[in-house]
Formats: sequence, structure tokens, C-alpha cells
Amino acid sequence: MSSFDFGPMPDTAGFFGQFGGQIIPPELKAIMDEIDQAYEEIRKMPEFQNELQMLLTDYVGRPSPIYYARRLSDKLGGAKIFLKREDLNHTGAHKINHCLGEALLAKYMGKTKVIAETGAGQHGVALATACALVGIPCEIHMGQVDIEKEHPNVTKMKILGCKLVPVTQGTATLKDAVDSAFVEYLKDPVNYIYAIGSVVGPHPFPKMVRDFQSVIGKEARQQFMDKEGKLPDFITACVGGGSNAMGLFTEFLNDDDVTIVGVEPAGKGLDTPDHSATLTLGKPSEIHGMKCYVLETDNGEPMPVHSIASGLDYPGVGPQHCYLKELGRVQYDTASDEECLNAFMTLSQVEGIIPALESSHAVAWAMRKAQTLTPEHTILVNLSGRGDKDADYVANKLGL
Repeated sequence: MSSFDFGPMPDTAGFFGQFGGQIIPPELKAIMDEIDQAYEEIRKMPEFQNELQMLLTDYVGRPSPIYYARRLSDKLGGAKIFLKREDLNHTGAHKINHCLGEALLAKYMGKTKVIAETGAGQHGVALATACALVGIPCEIHMGQVDIEKEHPNVTKMKILGCKLVPVTQGTATLKDAVDSAFVEYLKDPVNYIYAIGSVVGPHPFPKMVRDFQSVIGKEARQQFMDKEGKLPDFITACVGGGSNAMGLFTEFLNDDDVTIVGVEPAGKGLDTPDHSATLTLGKPSEIHGMKCYVLETDNGEPMPVHSIASGLDYPGVGPQHCYLKELGRVQYDTASDEECLNAFMTLSQVEGIIPALESSHAVAWAMRKAQTLTPEHTILVNLSGRGDKDADYVANKLGL
């Protein structure tokens, strides 16, 4: 049993401790409450669960395996590093887990269009895939900077039939894409559904996305026990909004012997403005319909944050992460752009696995930590996505 007293996560008002909630106009609150009620009813329907489980197995390819990175572990000379291979999922990342859930929910609710934002494009590709599968029109808003950086995913989204909306205002990155998608959603929230791409936004989205992603941790816990006869000493995942991390962490929260570490982007350095280390350097505030830690300017506006990984450059973070940080159950550390690139290249050349730049942050932390431990220790990394989308960008950056 856990020594932590979590309380309900979230409570009936959608709060995780002081974080979360619904900081939205009254007319939108009614819509969100309707989505919450529909989700709680539909998720209990055997036909919904059976369809979702069938798709996760036969379409996504779950369960994703756990792989012992023997050569990487030997090279570092410390703890044994294991990878939860979400990169092997159909569409190449963990995002498909909740996108299938959200698309199915939209179908069961009779919605006529699914709207979303995307940063690195993984959520966009996964949602476009899920919408093609269930036959619902899909509209994805993406920052112009990310469109240019993540061209392979842009091409895939167009092939899959979604409407791609370039966002040029502000920094033309993830935060601005969220703003743009939200404006479109508000045009007809009765018939549209906003399929948020992480454990962020107003209640019930942090709960819903976590629930759909929790399949990662459920699988990993059993797989690791089967493989090693015990639980891992450390589990880690990258954190931007925080969906892949919450997907892994949830199943281990009551295991006091498992140290849980979320890894944020230190970017060009925590002593510069060019980072996205929200939980490390942010403060409690409000953004995108929720209360959470936020990186803000002196006048209270969200900072123009930076990460080499497009999917992590968000000035807010999931409210449950904020709650778990304040409780002390989850530790949050950082990895820089430089460490991330080193982890990207090392895993590629030592194990033949090209990781997403997002996931490389968690790999970087594991590489750093492993060297301080002994071979009796184990670290499980959630390898949340593959690096096909990043290969050209990294090659250009490193002059390969």
C-alpha cells in the first residue's frame, strides 16, 4: 500500500488538489459537463470497451513490449535500462491510445467534427488516423514553426484526409495552435468535440486522456514482473503536457518502492529563457481552462517557451502532475537540448532504435542516472515515440 494519501483524482469538480478545474465561460462549462457525463456513461458500456480493446489489440498492436537495452546498459556500466516500446504502436507513438478513445467517444456522442491541436504532429497523425477509422471529419491546428520542422507528419495528416490549419500568430508553436483550435471549437461546441492531445485543459480532459493512456502502465507493471520478478526501481518519462508520463505513472503510484521521475526540457539551459521546464521553474497559475504550473512573463502572460522537441514546448502542464509534485510522489528533473541529442544518437547507434526527440529527454535522464547506480538496479523508460519525424531535423542540425 502507498504511504501517500492522494484523495480522489480528480474530485467531482475536476480538481487534483488545488489544480485543474474548469476555468471557462458558463456556456462552455455546460458543454464540458455534458462531455464528462457522456464519458462516464459510455466508458461503462460493454460495446464501447470491447470495440476499444479490439482496436488496441488488432489495430494498434498492443501490448507494446518491454525491451532490455542490454548494449546501452553495458556501455553506461550501471543500472539495467528497459524501454516500454510505445514507438512500435501504429502511428509511432503513445498518442494513438487516447486518440482512439476520443474518436470513439465522439462517434458514440454523435459529434460531427473532431478538432485538435498538435505540436510535433504525433497527436495530429494519431487523431487523423482514428477519425479516418471511425469516419468522422477531423481538423488539426498546427504552428507554422512546427509544420516546417515536422514535415513528415504534416504529409501523413494530409494523406489521412484531415484538414490542416497552419497557425502563424504568436510564436507559431504549440500554445498558439491550442488557442487557434479552441477558437474554432467555440464556433459550434454542441456538434464539435475538441480532442485535447494531452492530460491538460478543462475537466474532464485531464482525466479522460489519463484513463485512455493508463493502458501503458497496466501493461508495463505486469510485463516487468513477468520479466524481472519484481517492480522497477525507477520509472521515467518525458513531460510536456504529460500524457505519456501519466499513462505510465498511474499504475505505479501506490508502489512506494518505485521512484517515479518526470523529465522536462531544460532546452538551452535553465538559466536562459529558452526552456520548457514548467514544473521546475513555473508557478501555480491558469492557462487553457485549468489551474496548473505555468511559465509566465513578468506581466503574467505565458512565456514563449523552447524545446528541441516540438511536442514538449508548452508553458503549462497537466494538473495531476502538479498535484503529484506537490505531494512529493513524483520527482521532476530536466534534460537539455544537448543531452537530448546525445541520447537520440546514442540509442540509435547502440541499440538500433531511433527515438523521438521528446522521448530522448527521458532516455537522457536514464543514461545519466544509470551511471550512479549498480547493475542490481533497474530503470524503466517510457519510449513514447519513434524518431522518424525528427530524423531529417537532427541530421541537418548535426551536419550528418
